[in-house]
Formats: sequence, structure tokens, C-alpha cells
Amino acid sequence: MNQTPVFYDLHIHSCLSPCADDAMTPNNIVNMAWLKGLSVIALTDHNSCGNCRATAQVARQRGLGFLPGMELTTREDVHVICLFPSVDQAESFSALVYQRLQQVNNRPEIFGNQLYCNHLDEAVATEPRLLLGATDIPLPQVQPLCRSFGGWAYPAHIDKDANGLLPILGLFPEDCDFDTFEVANTLRFLSRPDARAIQRGRTMLHSSDAHYLWEISEAEYPFPMTEHPLSQMILQAALQAGLK
Repeated sequence: MNQTPVFYDLHIHSCLSPCADDAMTPNNIVNMAWLKGLSVIALTDHNSCGNCRATAQVARQRGLGFLPGMELTTREDVHVICLFPSVDQAESFSALVYQRLQQVNNRPEIFGNQLYCNHLDEAVATEPRLLLGATDIPLPQVQPLCRSFGGWAYPAHIDKDANGLLPILGLFPEDCDFDTFEVANTLRFLSRPDARAIQRGRTMLHSSDAHYLWEISEAEYPFPMTEHPLSQMILQAALQAGLK
């Protein structure tokens, strides 16, 4: 496994996210990722893991490594990626997050559809509550809460104006126990005067935040394989898919 790079995209939205294209179905996502040469992907819809089970089944059939997850919105309106080793763990976490999500109904004509799919890409239900809203979970509580379900969390696109940790808070908080982070634009992030300080002791990841099929990452970034729990999750997903 050490000789084979594990190319990844750990931030992909399905048609359950209202801001994503309705064509972001389990089979379309998995097959596009496979065509692009990726080894492991994660499904990370807004505040829900509702399409992870169907996507996991399709990924298993295709021989693509898969991690179930979500893009959680904190009380501060910061986006955080939460990944899990199994669909059962992800769905249990998702049920808790749903209870702590703002109770606002979705308006599809404004925000977009929120579609639950089966493994055949058939829409089997719609989500009535708007998933784009914030939860009441404070940023420092996300990592310990995620770990209590066997998962791992890290801030998404920290340099992005919308829902990025740095634009919202102005700094990388030391009390949040995040040793990993995702950037939206590498050059923009590295141009920051505090970029080296933020990187020190932390792993920087590059994922697509894909809302459309063509946005899914190319096989460009190999995952840094270490003894870190997130690396081990990635490794296990790759091994389960039959990668050597």
C-alpha cells in the first residue's frame, strides 16, 4: 500500500444538499470519481449523512474506497468536515446533528431540492427541513462529539469567504483540537502571513467541495499516509475497496 498513492476527494455533495445539482446521485458521483482515477472519496452533504448508505453500496460495487461523512455547520456558521469509518456510525451522528439543526423548512424554488436516493439513483424521499442552516453546536465541541461516534473532524475550506474558519474568526483557534484542515485555494492560503504558523503541526488537505459532477477532483493529491486516525480510516477504506 505504501507504494500506491491514495488519491482522494473528501468533500463531495450529493443531491441531498440543496445547493448541489440534482445529477449528483450515488452512481454518478462514484463513476465520475472512478473515471478520474480517485482511490477514496467521502460524501459530505450539509448537516446530513442521509445519502451515504446508498453511495457506500455503489462504491463497494465499483471497487472505490468510500468514507461516509457530512459538512457540519457550527453555531458560528463555520463549516467542518466530519468523517466516519462506517455508515452506521455516520447515521447515528447524523441523527444527533438533525436534532440540533435550525428548524426552518426548505423552499426548493429558492434553495434547491433535497433528495434522498437509493443505490439505483432513484429519488425515494425529499428532506423537508432546510439542511443549509446552522446547528447549535459550538466549534470547540465538534471534534470531541465527532470522536464519540468514532469519527474525525476538521474545518473545511478555511480560506473561503463563505463559511471559512479564517474569514469568520480571523484566526485558527487553538482550543478546537483540529490537527487537520482543508483549503479551497492553495495559493491564496499560502499567501497569508500566518500560513506557516497555521500549517505547523497540522496536515493540509485539498478537496473539491463538488456540487457538480465536473467539479470532483482529479487524481492530483495523494493522501499523506501516517499513523494518524484519519489516515488509518483512509487506508482501511482503500483496502476494503481492494486497492493494494
